[in-house]
Amino acid sequence: MTEQERDVLSKVPAVTLGFWIIKILATTLGETAGDTVTMTMKLGYLAGTAIFMTVLALLVWRQIAARRFHPFLYWATIVASTTAGTALADFATRSLGIGYTGGSLLLLACVLASLAAWRWTTGSISSDAISTPRAEAFYWLTITFSQTLGTALGDWTADTGGLGYVGAALVFGALLAVVAGLYFWTRVNRVLLFWAAFILTRPLGATVGDFLDKPVDHGGLAFSRPLASAVLAAVIIVLILVLPQRAGRHPGEAA
Repeated sequence: MTEQERDVLSKVPAVTLGFWIIKILATTLGETAGDTVTMTMKLGYLAGTAIFMTVLALLVWRQIAARRFHPFLYWATIVASTTAGTALADFATRSLGIGYTGGSLLLLACVLASLAAWRWTTGSISSDAISTPRAEAFYWLTITFSQTLGTALGDWTADTGGLGYVGAALVFGALLAVVAGLYFWTRVNRVLLFWAAFILTRPLGATVGDFLDKPVDHGGLAFSRPLASAVLAAVIIVLILVLPQRAGRHPGEAA
């Protein structure tokens, strides 16, 4: 298999610093865009969840059907997953009445169950081992659960934990720094660190998004949700165009 053929088969991006920058911005956009539909437009959490899950399902289908890596398609699917996660987490923790703690525990169980089923079915949960539609389906399912979990964790830390949006953002930023330190200075399993970082970027983005659009008397800046979402989307598009976007390493590359 040639290098060109391997890149065609790999449909997820290489995990670089640029990947994490865009990921954090995408999760922040997911929070402001989700709140725009469910709160500003007053459609509610159930309707918002239905809308975003439909969009996510269509994008995941398109991503799996694609024959090569498309940066805009990939990141649109990420944004859809984090937006759906915002609405789904709010529906679970508020409309179902299980609270942030119950919602976080439930969603953590979903993430772990998805990873376990993925590992049992395909033999690997590495983002470098996504070479079949089944592995891709598990990849996006796990991502959606992790985005939803991250939303609940962010709300739990900021509200129930009493840290506020800025305090919660600092906590998750510090935890991400710890994960980065483990990556650079230890031999801790890289797959484990990837998923830990992937989950932690979501509550970081959620708390930053809440800080931007929540009322001043709730600890936010009261920015317009639609405007904040538009600015974040524009920044993400620019970064996708400016930062190197290449397909990640395909498992066949090792051979």
